[in-house]
Amino acid sequence: MDNHFQKLAEIDVSKHVEKKGKFSYLSWAWAVDQLRRHDPNAKWEVKRFDDKPFMKTELGYFVEVEVTSNGIPMSQIHPVLNNFNKPIEKPTAFDINTSIQRCLVKAIALHGLGLYIYAGEDLPMVDEEKPGEQLIENIKSTAMELAELRGTDLATVFGKMNITDLSQLTKGQAEQVIKQLENWYTQAQKKAVETNEEQK
Repeated sequence: MDNHFQKLAEIDVSKHVEKKGKFSYLSWAWAVDQLRRHDPNAKWEVKRFDDKPFMKTELGYFVEVEVTSNGIPMSQIHPVLNNFNKPIEKPTAFDINTSIQRCLVKAIALHGLGLYIYAGEDLPMVDEEKPGEQLIENIKSTAMELAELRGTDLATVFGKMNITDLSQLTKGQAEQVIKQLENWYTQAQKKAVETNEEQK
């Protein structure tokens, strides 16, 4: 139930956005800091083209950065642009480096951090409302009764639903879980009654 993308997507990055002209950029140093805090094993690679950290095409210059976090590689290609978001015909080493930093931030965004900025949103994506204590207790008690009917344990019941931590469920997920448990309980109870009738 642990969602690495969701955790990064819920971070408010607004205080770390830099303005250059009329365009906004997320601080690459802060983005890297947040990524490594949430995943110490995260790594990134600047792609090479004929041993150069950029690619020259008829349309302009491009850079590519691949970021691997939580074991998932995500790649982003970025054109070498000026502060007006126009292609630079003859970029300097500084221009290439700046584009690599911006590309790095966008590749990190593919893992969730600050992605909402590129989607044109003002606020980060927030997880659904969490379930109340009563709903969680209903899940536990229903699962316990089902386990007794089946002659098994809670871990086995929750394992069939790929649930390792009830506290990570959203309200919507919890409501689906209780429906499924109640359905299973009804079926198990019916089967138990049929078995008893056959034994008489």
